Amino acid sequence: MTERHPRLLIVGLDRYTLDACVRLGVAAVVVCGAASWDDGLITIPSELSVLRVDDQSNVEAVLMALRRAGLGADDFDALHTSDEYSMVSASILARHLGLPCLDPEAAVRFRDKSLQKAAVRDAGLPAARCVVVEDVLSVSGLEELPFEPAVLKPVAGAATALTSVVENVDDLRAQSEEYGRKKISQRTFVLEEYVAGDEWFVDGIVHGGELLFCAVGAYGDPCLTAIQSGKPLWLRHFDPVGESWVYEKAQGFVESALGALGLQDGSFHMELFHDRSSGVLTFGECGARRGGALIHEQIQAKFGVNIAECAVQIALGRRPEIEAKVRPEVFGGTYLPGRPGTLLDCPTPADLLALPYVEFVRIEHPVGTHFAAGPANTSQRVGQFMVVADSIEQLTERFEDVRRWFDERLWVLPEELPTRGRRDFQREWRPTADFRDTLWR
Repeated sequence: MTERHPRLLIVGLDRYTLDACVRLGVAAVVVCGAASWDDGLITIPSELSVLRVDDQSNVEAVLMALRRAGLGADDFDALHTSDEYSMVSASILARHLGLPCLDPEAAVRFRDKSLQKAAVRDAGLPAARCVVVEDVLSVSGLEELPFEPAVLKPVAGAATALTSVVENVDDLRAQSEEYGRKKISQRTFVLEEYVAGDEWFVDGIVHGGELLFCAVGAYGDPCLTAIQSGKPLWLRHFDPVGESWVYEKAQGFVESALGALGLQDGSFHMELFHDRSSGVLTFGECGARRGGALIHEQIQAKFGVNIAECAVQIALGRRPEIEAKVRPEVFGGTYLPGRPGTLLDCPTPADLLALPYVEFVRIEHPVGTHFAAGPANTSQRVGQFMVVADSIEQLTERFEDVRRWFDERLWVLPEELPTRGRRDFQREWRPTADFRDTLWR
């Protein structure tokens, strides 16, 4: 009798989750929404089955697609997602199918920033106070801010999108009017206390309520500061040997916060603020999935741990065996910024990897992508890269070297050039091409 492969229903595309399924011999069905399919950045391995839907975060769409494919609860051992926007719907779908997954109540806490901060504060941990703005387009009745300054953000957003600092009620009204002009779809926001300090992040694995592994890192500048200044976001991981004090300070806080939020099994990404003068940690927010950017790649390079593979094992009811093998070097990731206009050409990952200290590269946008002026959130970039260095100072120097090298070879057609300007640009971009209008010979 042949051994049956475990069967997993995966909601959303995540390259490392899909790769882990192939390596672990997991027979997975991958639910792929139209936006992810059309983007095409992540390739679904041929060993896995694909279930196309309009919206992977919509329970109705996924359930109907399962029924059309003749699939039900008996066809799966568990459900798993690492898609931030599908957390709650995936947990409800799993509950309906009777499959192991994150509890819906916990999923809601991990998505709603007001609820998660309240839960953490109730557990006695420092967290910013916040109030819910039911409709960010209708704030005329608000006479003053509950906190000054305050951070305005969607109640269930991600990637610092639509996040801003408002100093007073006039700033809030101006931001409300701008969102009205942009006709944004998200309307429920929160106003929360502005918390200063270094922004740390923690990614890890929990099994049976036990923290099996965590990696602590820091953003070069807090995400919101990077957005406001227009600087590329960068991040690196602390060394558990040379910077052990960070892990000693963070671990107990993280365990208490996860307990308050109700995460028993799976991966997480938590953000904290560290006050250098007092040493106090303040809870920022937390997702029941690993972090974005190049956090997965940095953890694998620095610690030799595959977070996505651990999460797949836990989804299937297995306790992962984690043996971290820490490298002493400094690993950091950052963005390859574009310029306003239309992307025409840029160096390839192979070109960048030929540089001596570049460890990983991902170019995320194809030719023809249009970039608006100024970064809209922490996801706006041409691509990302990771470097290795012997110190933080050397790390930031190498970031600048690579960005400069990339920018010198980046071709973007600027916005709003007149026809003559576009002709001049074409001659610069393709100096050997001759587009003159000549008589026949």
